[in-house]
Amino acid sequence: MEEIRENIVKDKSYKFALRIIKLYQFLYNQKHESVLSKQVLRSGTSIGANIEEANGAMSRKDFLNKMYIAHKESRETHYWINLLRDSGYIDEKPACSLISDCEELIRITGKIISSTKKD
Repeated sequence: MEEIRENIVKDKSYKFALRIIKLYQFLYNQKHESVLSKQVLRSGTSIGANIEEANGAMSRKDFLNKMYIAHKESRETHYWINLLRDSGYIDEKPACSLISDCEELIRITGKIISSTKKD
């Protein structure tokens, strides 16, 4: 079961990273915004990178550490997307879609952390 969830979170985080890259390109090219867009790009793509690292972990402790980082990066990305929406850089509809996907990553990484700690 754990392997299935890891594959799901790996796939979802990769697709989310692609959406974040498109968001960055939009913000940079259309809105001429570079500070917040770089923040969301960094944290939003870091989620999947840390999940990938967790999948190659050398130990349970290493796995948990990388999943904790992915979880924290998900929460940070959630913050940046909300800030971009509330400051008017992105519209409500795309922001809500990104927030929903981000919240799903927060839940999944949280469950993986919780179940790994129990085992």
